[in-house]
Amino acid sequence: MTRPSEHQCPFHRNAPPQVAPAAAAGTWPPGPPAGITGWRLLGAMSRDLPGTLAAWQKAYGDIVHLRIWPEHDVVVADPQRVRELLVSHHDGLIRWERAVSVFSQVHGQSVLTTEGDAWRTRRHALVPGFSSKAVQGFTPAIVTAATQAFARWPQADAKWPIESALTMLTMDVILQMVFSSHIGEDVRLAEEAIRVISSAANAEFYWPASLPDWMPWKRRKRQALRTLKELIERHLQSRLNLNREAWPDDLLTHLLQSRDDGSALSLQGVRDECMTIFLAGHETTAATLVWWAWCMASNPQAQRVAGEEVQRVLQGRAPTVDTLPELGYLVQTIKETLRLYPVAPVLFSRRATRAIRLGEWHFPARTLFMIPVHLMHRDARWFPEPDVFRPERFAPDAPELPRGAYTPFGAGPRVCLGQNLAMTEMTVIAAMLLQRFTLSVPENAAPPRPVLAVTLRPDQPLHLAIADRCAPLVQA
Repeated sequence: MTRPSEHQCPFHRNAPPQVAPAAAAGTWPPGPPAGITGWRLLGAMSRDLPGTLAAWQKAYGDIVHLRIWPEHDVVVADPQRVRELLVSHHDGLIRWERAVSVFSQVHGQSVLTTEGDAWRTRRHALVPGFSSKAVQGFTPAIVTAATQAFARWPQADAKWPIESALTMLTMDVILQMVFSSHIGEDVRLAEEAIRVISSAANAEFYWPASLPDWMPWKRRKRQALRTLKELIERHLQSRLNLNREAWPDDLLTHLLQSRDDGSALSLQGVRDECMTIFLAGHETTAATLVWWAWCMASNPQAQRVAGEEVQRVLQGRAPTVDTLPELGYLVQTIKETLRLYPVAPVLFSRRATRAIRLGEWHFPARTLFMIPVHLMHRDARWFPEPDVFRPERFAPDAPELPRGAYTPFGAGPRVCLGQNLAMTEMTVIAAMLLQRFTLSVPENAAPPRPVLAVTLRPDQPLHLAIADRCAPLVQA
């Protein structure tokens, strides 16, 4: 295929929008010079994926072609085209094989990594555990975990390691949801193991192939993976050793019972799903809460409004299923945090299994598509003053957003299965934190720099100043 000349580019010429680019079926959208192999583009993305994609969008438009031998990769940052891709063309897409290979080393054959009938089987087995009724049933466990965690926080600390504290809390929550158990002494080991594996996975995305894990320099990754697998296995075996009548009503029980309902999910499949739920279930929530805490600390007016709403609605009591819908402004602060700091700033890349048309462009089978959520979330066309923290963007009377402009949990059939659970958990924890503490930025602290290591985290462990809000709490 040939690249259109500069005057043919639909993003830079003055032709009417209804005029298709010349020979659209035989051309690629504009993009950065690739050189002989295009591998230098991989180097730029590995150093700073969000920043690099933002620079290319500014230079070449909302649909950018990357020629990285042997692939043709297309970056789609137009909300309408993203919706077309993930919803209208979902049956013509699979997940990028390289990412699946990397994730499968940790997640096995779970709902995250499978396709076709295998994916549908796993999704079907998981749906009951993430239903509205199930999410409501998990709320007391979230409250209990948060109550116990906040009781261990100091009343005041000028530089509290809030990132580590929130990560430990969300890890404990997900273990209670999955296994009806606490993280206990495993928390530090698990936290470090997840950090090592996430860093290794992010690096391997940019390699053409993965070398075996028995290579000497992969010792830390091997140990980290062993730590997590042993954690899952201990909880699984503990459940299997119980009489079925004593099994608690949690996600592991739902998965094990799905095998009795005719599901093709094997015991290894249960292990794989538990690993995915544990890793994705706590990490995405933890990362969002860390960024939310930063947004609250650096925007004291928004924190004051959210705190006053929490005090007015809850009156010192713990959140319940009935009171959560009344915390509208608090939810707006979480949604605005997800806009500014989407945990997955770039969705799992997709491979076209057939020819696909997006707008005026025709893409052949095997084209790879990247979807940079962070670019759409910080686009001034959809979000005026996009770098400003403004929860009012999500108020009930706010202007309606174009469909696809805000997709923190993805879209289409592979939309995040746990999004309702995540929003419930984050709202409960955020409300309970604001009941107890005021957050502020430590003196002389620089704003955290977002970096991508599978999920979006601060470049350095986040510390914030905390102070007791001095509001008496009522025991539920």
